[in-house]
Amino acid sequence: MNPAQLNQAIRGSLAKVMDHADELRELDQDLGDGDLGITVSVGAQAVIDALDGLDPQAQPVEIARTCAKAFANANPSTLAALVAGGLLAGSREWDGKSDITVADAAAFTKAGGESIAARGKAQLGDKTILDAIVPAADALAANTGDAHAALAAAIAAADKAVADTKELQSRRGRASWLQERSIGFQDPGATAFLRFLQSWAAANDDAMADDKAAAGDAS
Repeated sequence: MNPAQLNQAIRGSLAKVMDHADELRELDQDLGDGDLGITVSVGAQAVIDALDGLDPQAQPVEIARTCAKAFANANPSTLAALVAGGLLAGSREWDGKSDITVADAAAFTKAGGESIAARGKAQLGDKTILDAIVPAADALAANTGDAHAALAAAIAAADKAVADTKELQSRRGRASWLQERSIGFQDPGATAFLRFLQSWAAANDDAMADDKAAAGDAS
């Protein structure tokens, strides 16, 4: 994926992620303060605007850093800071790269997850966004030969992880105050990451359909 394709893919994905704002708000009301839908939608729009105005020649590392800065500046929340830090950590994996492969995406996701774990003092099983990021990163790393298969595997892994969070007790953030009462609810942060992956797939399908339509018009 070249820089122009990456920029377009991110913007298209985030536009679709915003469609899930109400779902994320409702999930967060069960376990937190209910602001996740706003955090995601406001942050997503800020990133879209920033990327839309970015130099078309900007390389992947600059694209990722632009995303991090825009998302952090749009939100004062803890999650926004953690996600921005994760994006910056992931961007280092793309330094000097002009085209992003599945292996590069896997390395980015893994580094982002490690940053979130360190800064948020979280680990797998704490019922956080990390529970979806880690299995998705592993799935990407295990399917580097085919981009479509890799994304499908990452979505399946994250989907299972989100379902599994229902049986976990929240151990980090505001949700941890609920202790055993947090069991039975799926984690909103992990759900947000799953919706991003699903939105990436949907945006990719839309782009492919547009390309086919354009080719048909040209013929």
